Amino acid sequence: MIPLLVCDDSMMARKQLIRALPLDWPVHITQASNGQEALAAIRKGHGRVVLLDLTMPLMDGYQVLAQLRAEGLASQVIVVSGDVQEGAQRRVHELGALAFISKPADPDELREALIAVGLLRPAPAGSPITGVPGRATPDLQVNFRDALREVCNVAMGRAAALLAQVLGVFVRLPVPNVNLFEVSELHMALADAQRGERLSAVCQGFIGESIAGEALLLCHDAESEEIARLLDLRPNGEAEQAEMLLDLASILIGACLSGIAEQIDVRFSQGHPQLLGQHASVERLFQLNSRRWRKTLAVEISYVIEGHDLHFDLLLLFTETSIARLTRKIHYLMD
Repeated sequence: MIPLLVCDDSMMARKQLIRALPLDWPVHITQASNGQEALAAIRKGHGRVVLLDLTMPLMDGYQVLAQLRAEGLASQVIVVSGDVQEGAQRRVHELGALAFISKPADPDELREALIAVGLLRPAPAGSPITGVPGRATPDLQVNFRDALREVCNVAMGRAAALLAQVLGVFVRLPVPNVNLFEVSELHMALADAQRGERLSAVCQGFIGESIAGEALLLCHDAESEEIARLLDLRPNGEAEQAEMLLDLASILIGACLSGIAEQIDVRFSQGHPQLLGQHASVERLFQLNSRRWRKTLAVEISYVIEGHDLHFDLLLLFTETSIARLTRKIHYLMD
């Protein structure tokens, strides 16, 4: 049996990936939920082959690859990530990864990648593929928040790739936060994070199969000149600046919602992006729009542009009445 390490902070992602493994691949599976756990397992000999995520807490996939090289650990690594930026794929290959597969991993694509890098022998033509005797498949119980976070992780990776292409930059991605908030709690959390900065906000409504909500993009006023420079624009006045923000919101929100819809098999109808306010504090933005949201399931995503003093905060606010339907969709995906 080949010692295989599956490393991802999401239990759902590990479950999907383990299900995608070729039945005829003789592996003994160990799991890790972050880079530190992965390195500890590899040092013990549990990771001759590693399927590695990039976006993780404590130590991300890039850091794991760099540490493997620094310690001279002979693991064969295939990266499986929702961060599909061309820059991300180039970086992991430079750090020694054998291949890159986008999430969620397709079983045929994974098999072809394993064959291409010499980790799996092709099955003889016409022969049935059967399971390896003695190979155990872990029974992973995935909770709703973990599953929704992973769905959003894949979606935000696709949005980041489009943003990177439009701006000509590399986008650093976080682990999304998923919480059920009263709006007052969300307001306080955001106000604490923004520390009184002046912001402009764009929202875009969406609805599909009893799932509805709004996506909210927060842009920091202090960074608007850098946004314009990257877009090669020279906005003259607030109207043109607002148009720039609406265009940016269409890119990020549209790609993110499309990624979520594809995974949970929903078709969202999207409204036109609307400017909620310019040059205001988070407190003022929520005061002006307090009737729009009550209790909400909130997904928080921050996009940081590497090499620039620039970041965007994207909130996906699902209505309270959407939670039951969204839960059923997520559970169907998990099963």
